[in-house]
Amino acid sequence: MSQTNAIGWFDIFVDDLDRAVSFYEAVFDRKLVQIGDPTGETQMMSFPADMSVYGAGGALSKSPHAGPGIGGTIVYFSALDCATEEARVTKSGGAVIRPKFSIGEFGFVSLCQDTEGNLFGISSMT
Repeated sequence: MSQTNAIGWFDIFVDDLDRAVSFYEAVFDRKLVQIGDPTGETQMMSFPADMSVYGAGGALSKSPHAGPGIGGTIVYFSALDCATEEARVTKSGGAVIRPKFSIGEFGFVSLCQDTEGNLFGISSMT
């Protein structure tokens, strides 16, 4: 059996899906796409993903079973230079919690908060 990466998918739970979609589309300069939920209970807007390449796909999700908030899980989005996306966070209604900082040989990270109260990271090698 082959090993896989630890993450296969992620959900970022939100209260206001339209507001959250506007925020993430503005910060990452890409359109999210609606995807269906087989249970019919959750509204989901997916980040563009090619499941055949490295990394995990995921979605913003509005569900009666979970909600947003700062907690024990942080999703890190990949970027060429995390300062670029970081600069869009405040303009889009979020907050920069810790501006771009070095993580040594692993590059750089910015820690931010979205419009729903979720903490997320942006990582880059430069």
